[in-house]
Amino acid sequence: MRLDAITGLRWWAAFVVFGYHMLVFAPLPPIASSFLQFGFFGVTFFFVLSGFVLTWSMRPGTAKSTFYWRRFARIWPLAFVTLLIAVPVFYSSTPDPAQWWVKPFSFGILLLSVFLLQGWSRDPVILFSGNPAAWTLTIESFFYALHPFISPLLSRLGKRGALVAAGGVVVFAVATRVAIELDPTSWLAQLPWPVLRLNEFVLGMCLAWAMRQGWRPRLHPVVGAIAIVAYFLVIVGLEGVETFRPAYIVVSPYTSEFVTVLCAVLIVTTASANLRGRAGWVASRPMVALGEWSFAFYLVHATIIYTALSLLGPQPARWANLGWFAVLLLLAVAAAAALHLWVEKPVEGILRRWQQGLVTARRARRNPAIAEG
Repeated sequence: MRLDAITGLRWWAAFVVFGYHMLVFAPLPPIASSFLQFGFFGVTFFFVLSGFVLTWSMRPGTAKSTFYWRRFARIWPLAFVTLLIAVPVFYSSTPDPAQWWVKPFSFGILLLSVFLLQGWSRDPVILFSGNPAAWTLTIESFFYALHPFISPLLSRLGKRGALVAAGGVVVFAVATRVAIELDPTSWLAQLPWPVLRLNEFVLGMCLAWAMRQGWRPRLHPVVGAIAIVAYFLVIVGLEGVETFRPAYIVVSPYTSEFVTVLCAVLIVTTASANLRGRAGWVASRPMVALGEWSFAFYLVHATIIYTALSLLGPQPARWANLGWFAVLLLLAVAAAAALHLWVEKPVEGILRRWQQGLVTARRARRNPAIAEG
């Protein structure tokens, strides 16, 4: 069953990342910016969601080669086009030192971005090379590579087993964080991001499989959304009040793990509501359209924001910057719609049909009787 409500949620994850990046150009007063600073956790939502959606939609008998080609057709063409758009904004043969976001042109580093390998580096010059938003695609590609190998193990589990596995993933993630906090220079702390973020993807996989086995959490989706907002309210409150600073110091290192679990709660409760016919406004046509454009929006929004920064310079923190939020949001949505309709969707269709044609021809050569029939 198609989960339109989940598609609608994708937009909000992309939107909070947009809000986070807007801080470099048009920050709001501290009371608002203190919350927008957490917008980068939108990528956590995407990582959990990737594991969930791929596992929810997987079909038995799909060849690994077909799965990999479909993933390539889904993300690479748009990633490449948005890389070409981003290069003039983020690279120069003679960069101005005042424009810290503009890097000297490097063919070798950009080549890593072409092949979505930049995210394996911890060096910010490489990690955020090319289109700086695209580092997450390295992690997604790693997830995609592992999914056909993890899913057969997961498919042996029943509903309860999948939920226990999900709990185990959370425990493992927390234990990993504890180990890193105890020794920030350990080999564990230096692992590349695709490896360290794998728990988010696997958690999504486990929960999707539990739902495929009949699990239907009855919690209202709004509870998950409120829990995420409430957590950040608590974090900001603890940080801002001297009396609560010790609690902040204890809790804040585990924010990634807390948010991962809360994103998972939001995803499964929304999916469950969708399956029960109670998806609500998040599955409305406008929200689904925005969700379908969200990948393009994510890949192009930073380029638009930094273009404005290059042309106009950083703005002072003020509420009037909400006007810039509105203007750049509209520009980014328009660009995303165009990229989705004219690049992402048609090119993906062409590549998938081409691969399907090869598969059909190969089957016909192996069994001419089928082709004749």
